[in-house]
Amino acid sequence: MITRRHLIQSGLAAATAVTFGPSFWRDALAAPPAQPGPGPYGPLLPADANGIMLPSGFSSRVIATANAPVAGTGYVFPWFPDGQATYPTPDGGWILVTNSEIPAVGGVSAIRFDARGTIVDAYRILANTNTNCAGGATPWGTWLSCEEVDKGSVWECDPTGARAAVEHQAMGVFKHEAACVDPLLQQIYLSEDISGGGLYRYTPTAYPDLSEGLLEIACGGPQVVWKPVPDPRFTGATACKDQVADSIKFGRGEGLWYDAGRVYLATTSDETIHVYDTRAGTLEVLYNADNAPGTPLRGVDNLHVSRSGDLFVAEDSYDNDPDAMDICLITPDKQVARFLKLTGDAHFLPGELASETVGITFDPSGTRMYVGSQRYAGFGIVYEIAGPFRLERAQGAPPLNPVGSPAPPAVAGPGGAPGVPIGLDVASRMTFASFIRRGLALGITVDKGASIRVKVTAKVRGRRVTLASGTRLLDRGHTTVRFKPTRARAKPLKARRQALKATVEVKIVTRGAPTRTLKRTVTLRR
Repeated sequence: MITRRHLIQSGLAAATAVTFGPSFWRDALAAPPAQPGPGPYGPLLPADANGIMLPSGFSSRVIATANAPVAGTGYVFPWFPDGQATYPTPDGGWILVTNSEIPAVGGVSAIRFDARGTIVDAYRILANTNTNCAGGATPWGTWLSCEEVDKGSVWECDPTGARAAVEHQAMGVFKHEAACVDPLLQQIYLSEDISGGGLYRYTPTAYPDLSEGLLEIACGGPQVVWKPVPDPRFTGATACKDQVADSIKFGRGEGLWYDAGRVYLATTSDETIHVYDTRAGTLEVLYNADNAPGTPLRGVDNLHVSRSGDLFVAEDSYDNDPDAMDICLITPDKQVARFLKLTGDAHFLPGELASETVGITFDPSGTRMYVGSQRYAGFGIVYEIAGPFRLERAQGAPPLNPVGSPAPPAVAGPGGAPGVPIGLDVASRMTFASFIRRGLALGITVDKGASIRVKVTAKVRGRRVTLASGTRLLDRGHTTVRFKPTRARAKPLKARRQALKATVEVKIVTRGAPTRTLKRTVTLRR
């Protein structure tokens, strides 16, 4: 935000509770929420030369200072940095993209690094937009930059700058904050930074082409019902958030992140992090500051789930609160801890120039974090934090789960001992046409490099036939892969009118370990 975030927690929290219904808050907050703990990195050391308090083993450097040239380039970095993401390049380097939240100028900048982390170029990839706040990276390598104004749009940008940015008004014209992509169900979620704003879901007509599609808004709760927004381009007199009477009214939706079938949403006014389960359709609470006595985390804003499953959260300073210029994290076992603190008078200027932490992202290796202070010295600054970040989900540790929700069991490792969780995420339903044209998307998480063997089968006329199959080599972590039906199977599927229940079997083969098998069921239909 350009204007300061005022703490009107009591009134908005009450309004939101009424919107969700008292039973939602009673049930969701009855179980122990995420609570303060020591965290995985230990206590913070005294501030370094850049005024940043970090855990042992971590260091910082300045990447860009607003209103000054980026080091080694002639590119003057714009004011008020906000949302960020990184993209790998063929030479082993990466590109950092950064929004600019300047009214009437806005835009997005890019800084290119070589494989050693040296800055080699800086340039603009979007210009002449308005108050570009957060956004989100796409699985196909573009950046969605969101305008945080009443009639703001989502702009899809090429990090390399080779292609012109494209405006997508079909994704809604409203006060956008952030976006995240569910690559399995092929939908995009969007938050709205305004009191009483909505949580939106956009389903492209021809994913990943975002030019046309269906925009819906979340209604009900905790069991969410998605209803179409009649006029997503806001051509009439009624704003998107007010076009569906029973939409959920959030207390200023900000940070948004998709991870393993869950969408995390931060709402600043009530200092809450919600979790939407894309399969179950439920909306629950992971964290609420009022229910975490002694918490270091206030003013929840930007979100980022790291490789280890830690949810990093940027704090808004709430009008120069010296204890709220931090990056905090919530671990998979729901410990809330401070990861870093920004110190120094340059972050705490009076009035509108009071700063906030923004733009949490990591380089492709996961060993360098980028974060900004939006109005440092009145203009803004971006830092790089390097150190021993956790790169794997801890053995036996569950993924982040909302309050009261059981964690999925870990898959047994060699000898039956608990192993690092592996996972398979598949859409429960899809059309024959989509299966034939785009293939079945599988989200697969493996604990180490592995070969996977996939077979999709179904009973047709009394016998089990193979609809699709194949093998892939996967690196450690989460990967999305697709499998299309063979030509011989595609033709009868095109003509089929009755639904078909298919079994997806994935065999995971790793050296020195027994083969592990995961199965899911998918309903194929007209």
